[in-house]
Amino acid sequence: MGTQQKSSLLPRLGYFTTLAIVVGAVIGSGIFKKPALMAEQLGSPELMILIWIIAGVITLFGALTNAEIAGMITETGGQYVYFRRMYGTFIAFLYGWALFAVIQSGSIASISYVFSHYGGYFFDYFRYDQETVNASMFHIPFVGNIYPLRDFGEKLMTIGVIVFLSVVNFFGVALGGKVSGLFTSLKVLAILLIVILAFMIGDGSTANFINDSPLYSVGSAGLFGGIIVALSGAFWSYDGWNNVTYIAGEIKQPQKNIPKALFTGTLIILGVYLLINFAFLYILPIEEMAGSKLVASLMAEKVFGASGGAIIAIIVMISTFGTANGTILATSRVYYAMAERQDFFNAAGKVHSKYKTPYMALLMQAVWASLLVLSGTFDFLTDTLIFVSWVFYTIGAFGVFVLRRKMPDVPRPYKVIGYPYVPIIFVLFAFAFVIFTLYNDILNYVEGRTEIINSVFGLLLVASGIPFYLYFTKKRKQETK
Repeated sequence: MGTQQKSSLLPRLGYFTTLAIVVGAVIGSGIFKKPALMAEQLGSPELMILIWIIAGVITLFGALTNAEIAGMITETGGQYVYFRRMYGTFIAFLYGWALFAVIQSGSIASISYVFSHYGGYFFDYFRYDQETVNASMFHIPFVGNIYPLRDFGEKLMTIGVIVFLSVVNFFGVALGGKVSGLFTSLKVLAILLIVILAFMIGDGSTANFINDSPLYSVGSAGLFGGIIVALSGAFWSYDGWNNVTYIAGEIKQPQKNIPKALFTGTLIILGVYLLINFAFLYILPIEEMAGSKLVASLMAEKVFGASGGAIIAIIVMISTFGTANGTILATSRVYYAMAERQDFFNAAGKVHSKYKTPYMALLMQAVWASLLVLSGTFDFLTDTLIFVSWVFYTIGAFGVFVLRRKMPDVPRPYKVIGYPYVPIIFVLFAFAFVIFTLYNDILNYVEGRTEIINSVFGLLLVASGIPFYLYFTKKRKQETK
């Protein structure tokens, strides 16, 4: 393959593809998994819907705030580049490190694994016997026992999906964008069709919208703790809305298209999530939702009979395939941007001379995500790092005030609606969420419900990047002498 270090990424993505990347990067597996857990945590349909609305509105406020920054700084790398302008290289590096080490690589592994898991509905995977699985076990302190050969067939399929989508994105951002557009359209249409049919032919009841679970009682964590963990689940389902900023340098008219796509895309996501939750509740009372591991499959079986499980499996596979593709496409650009500024391994900054894609960043991302798949720890890591994500969301949104002071004369094609109230509300809510999550994690640890303070462990994982930061800083200084 002919390559050259100084090749540049080219703007080839239009508005529809940009919008599809926003929507496609968010709607994945979360909406099919989290409602059952939230029903168990809250026991109230009204409260559950309220949590989805609050999380959606706060996400919208965050998107609107980011849209102003995205409109004025249109370089590839998104939030990483914003942090460099706001706070300097150290905070920016820690953000990029967190993305590579766990947040986005873990998301790619987790989302792709859900695709493979639902693929098991149609065919059997090869599995090692328990003795062989146990023999492969090794222990990681603070994480637990790792079994690389457990569910090995599903893991091989997952790695195959990651490699396939990475290859698709190697052959051009336009091709990767078309795949995102196709699968985003398919998933939204399929979800809307399920919602319509649930209300038209499903044997449900609108009384389920207001009847609390008779089996529900506030657990040891209390209602407050239930709301915090339910919000965390909802925010995980909304996560990924800022991925589109990572590819700003490859979007046509980014000053116009990115803010517009962030606003419109977040509203679409909020609408889709509310509709599917109302469909769940119409068919299933809250206590039945709480007792289900796969609430979407249970609803579909009640509406469509025996074929319902297969229908939902297909929809989830379409949804997760598109989400994994969008995440692979967008996030690799962060490592490219870091390498360009000598904040990462030089290889990640290489661009293919023909296809104009950061092929080495795609390769590095695919290899690390695949290793996380084999470890089986990706769900634990991503659950832990949702706290860290919101730490960065908080300081990122506060950056809109920083940039208005530091760069007052830079043109802003879009200014956040409701300034300063919208960004203030987002920053205060995000900060409160971070503090309450930390408090709830410590409480669970003290009372013996967990063995690890997840939020603190997440911060330690981010801090593990500090030696790399020192290494890249020293290397950069030596090369500039």
